[in-house]
Parts: sequence; C-alpha cells; structure tokens
Amino acid sequence: MVKKASNSSASTETTNGKMVLRKRTGGKLNMVVEGGGIKPTKKKTKVSKNKASIIDALKPKKPPTAFFYFLEDFRKGFQEDNPNVKSMRDIGKACGEKWKTMTYEEKVQYYDIATEKRAEFDIAMAEFNKKKESGELLEYADDSDFDE
Repeated sequence: MVKKASNSSASTETTNGKMVLRKRTGGKLNMVVEGGGIKPTKKKTKVSKNKASIIDALKPKKPPTAFFYFLEDFRKGFQEDNPNVKSMRDIGKACGEKWKTMTYEEKVQYYDIATEKRAEFDIAMAEFNKKKESGELLEYADDSDFDE
C-alpha cells in the first residue's frame, strides 16, 4: 500500500509491516524508518555517466530478426507494384499478412541470414565483454574526444 504525501518529494509506504518514509534530500533518495534513523541508499555506479555513455556507444548493436530482413525485400517489391501507397503503416500491414501466410520453407532464407548475423553479434559481444572486463574500454573512455 503506497500513500502519497502532499509534498511531492516525500512518500510513505508499508514494507514488511513497518511504515517507511522515503524522502529526497539534496538530489539523493534517503529512507527514514519508523525509529527516526536515516539509511542512505547504496551507490550503484562506479563509472561516471560520461564514461558509461561512451562505453555504451561502443557496444555492438543487436542484429535484426528474420522478419526485418524479409521486410527489406518485401518493401522493394511492394513499392514497385503499388507506387501510390506511401504509408509505412500500409506497407507494414501487407508485409505482416504475407509473413503469416508464408510457409517455413519460404522463411528459411531469412532465418539463415538472421542466424548468421546473430552469430557475428555474439562474437562481437564476447569481444566487447572481454575488453570491458579487462578495462580497455575505460582507458578508451578517458582518451576519447567526446565533449562533456
């Protein structure tokens, strides 16, 4: 059960039968327990936000699914056959209907492409994680030319 206080920066709630007041002070969220003691919250990040954003920018992007590879091919043919249809909504609906009616044998070529790209992604992700754990990415983040 959560009760909102009239002050937007404080709220009360019940946890394990005890009334807890959560209060935001100085940009940090503190807990004030019934006894009156303040328990500061734990710090979660060891890396600064700027460095974390640079590291996230270096992270490999997930590959598209088989449907999206089909969508690329379907869109080209559909636009040639229907030049007056400009809406992505209509193209997407037609593509979805076609995908649902396709047999597994027709979809296999797209699944193969997606599986190939997924394997490449897994290798790149393993490499990224090794660099991240060894601290190479943190060194790169220190030397980067990104503005703060």
